[in-house]
Amino acid sequence: MKYKSTIKSRPYLYKETKKAITFINKGFSLSDIKRLSLEENIFQLESETRKVEIASIITTRLKDINPYILDKIENGNIETSKVLVLYLIIKNDRLFFEFINEVYKEKILLKDLYIRDKDFGVFFQSKREQSEKVASWSEYTFKKLKQVYIRILFESGLISNQKGDKEIKLPIIDSDVKEYLYRIGDKVYINAILGIVD
Repeated sequence: MKYKSTIKSRPYLYKETKKAITFINKGFSLSDIKRLSLEENIFQLESETRKVEIASIITTRLKDINPYILDKIENGNIETSKVLVLYLIIKNDRLFFEFINEVYKEKILLKDLYIRDKDFGVFFQSKREQSEKVASWSEYTFKKLKQVYIRILFESGLISNQKGDKEIKLPIIDSDVKEYLYRIGDKVYINAILGIVD
């Protein structure tokens, strides 16, 4: 998976993702979701552009996700549901996955339960050194990425505040869901979120 910076305009979208899944669980397809967004404004958005954009982001995240996960997002407890929406995002964004795996998980393992501004700087700098593509991005792109990462971490329940040093909250997920993700080969993603050594 290539590095991309599109997440900077792609927020967490928890409520919207859950809404889309309620339609999918009733038998609607991903293309139906795009149509319903435009024709019936199911995500309650102002502009046509945003209706298309949000439906596209959500359907990309939901592509090839099996019915068990979809059901747990719609009907599971709130903590598990929120962690699973985060899992959808990191499966689709290599750089954000690496941030969760290399910074967030590392903090939990080292029992240093704060993410500081400098952690973002160190992470992005190391990625610049590893990738010509990342090195070509502007300072503004990194600033936006940092803002979106913080917002997603906060909204998914992985940190308790967005200003100053961000305190890590250890995420909770149903053990049967965790075991299921292990069985389908997605251990690396869920272990990154839970701060577990593979």
